Amino acid sequence: MKRSKFLSIFLSAVAIAGLASCNKGKTSSDSTKLEDTLNIIGGCEEPYLKAVSEAFAKKYNVKVNYQRKSAGEITSTVEGEGGTPSSDVLFGGTTDPYNALKADKLLEQYTSVNDGNITDSKFKDPDHYWYGIYKGILGFMWNKAKLQELGLTAPTSWADLITDKYRSADGKTGYITWSHPSTAGTAKLTVNTIVQLKADGKKVKYDNEGTQTEAYDDTAAMQYFKDLHKNIAEYTKSGSGASKKVGSGECVVGIGFLHDVIYQMKDMKYGDKIGIGVPSEGTAFEVGATAILKNCKHPNLAKKFIDFALTPECVELGAANGSYQFLVLDSKTGVKQPKEAIDAGLNEVKTINYDFDDAKVNTPHYIEDWMTNVKVAAPQK
Repeated sequence: MKRSKFLSIFLSAVAIAGLASCNKGKTSSDSTKLEDTLNIIGGCEEPYLKAVSEAFAKKYNVKVNYQRKSAGEITSTVEGEGGTPSSDVLFGGTTDPYNALKADKLLEQYTSVNDGNITDSKFKDPDHYWYGIYKGILGFMWNKAKLQELGLTAPTSWADLITDKYRSADGKTGYITWSHPSTAGTAKLTVNTIVQLKADGKKVKYDNEGTQTEAYDDTAAMQYFKDLHKNIAEYTKSGSGASKKVGSGECVVGIGFLHDVIYQMKDMKYGDKIGIGVPSEGTAFEVGATAILKNCKHPNLAKKFIDFALTPECVELGAANGSYQFLVLDSKTGVKQPKEAIDAGLNEVKTINYDFDDAKVNTPHYIEDWMTNVKVAAPQK
């Protein structure tokens, strides 16, 4: 009897030990075993990226490493790794690198359990290679004191920017700061916007690696950028470069995303020194996205991150950390739009009927034409 009781206790202990062994390691709510580490490349501003990384790390009790890069750096980094990525996911930044990486088969297709949180088709890839998380309005910014000192008025249109008033009398010094199209998604969006405005719907065929491809006629746009170049003081590596310099007066007039300027006005206390506006012809907006890299080392945790990114819990960390983009989750999720952007009137901005499909295919073509016509090397820092 004692032997039988001892055997029963022994077998129970073995069963418990076996169950503990089976459950060892982190698991998700659906019992999928999760890895211990996630590596993120972010295209949004670093405070937002840091907050999202820390929140996800705490939620799943894992280690999260992150690095912030410009759109061009994201593309070159992932393409340079040739399908064996050192990172697992991308978070933030315009969709230009995402579409380029999708075309190169360097993104992982994934339909998130929170797919239904985004109902507008503009804000997610139709094949589920990336999801949108926010949108940012492209516009103008200026230092009020510098404009007054130079006797200038603020720009109100794209056409204003190429007038000779935005350069010195001797023509040697420009007063406009803009990012470089080869490195910044902000500048790529600007190029596409001007191309679409100037083409007025006209398309032409061009040779794309031996095949005939249709794109907007960018002849007028390239002349615009050659004229704009005469007024450029500096091409920055990052799209937020102008916004970071406008409050201090290092930038007189800048082109960039207006949520970046709101950060400088509110968080950096430059509110009374900076003016913002949008071009009367209309402007465009970026879609900031997130995606999984093909053949990443931590695929299960990467999927959980995409699920997390499509929740108010994640995206509302933007406004809490100085990123005031409008959020693209459906209102049914209860997501709260940033009050700062609404107070600045960004919800009433006139936007063009931006051709996202053309941008997906032809952005490299337009950037190549820009480089040929403007002939300015990318900044190194």
